[in-house]
Amino acid sequence: MTNIPSDLKYAKSHEWVRVNGHTGVVGITDHAQHELTDVVFVELPAVGRQVKAGEACAVVESVKTASDIYSPVSGQIVEVNKAAVDNPALVNTEPYGGGWFYKIQLSNLAELNNLLSPESYKAQIGQ
Repeated sequence: MTNIPSDLKYAKSHEWVRVNGHTGVVGITDHAQHELTDVVFVELPAVGRQVKAGEACAVVESVKTASDIYSPVSGQIVEVNKAAVDNPALVNTEPYGGGWFYKIQLSNLAELNNLLSPESYKAQIGQ
């Protein structure tokens, strides 16, 4: 059974966002890291970059494929997780903890309404 924390919002493309005020932390779901298998490389967006919801802004490479990571929300990148770049395995071992990708200053909180609830995400992945 995949771990799907109840305090997060989910994108159909398997990213999650944890929002505190106007700042969000973004990563990929436990389901996504299982599908990728062993993550060997993480490329994150530059701090200061503006991204739109649904825009490809990062890349994750595993032993079997490379995948674009799409921002679940619009805003400005305010911090990236250098630990995940230095140790990509964190994405597999701690997808909701140490394996996060970036922090974003949300430009439109209403976009959160377009994301999936934990229950809807569970239904999407067949759980």
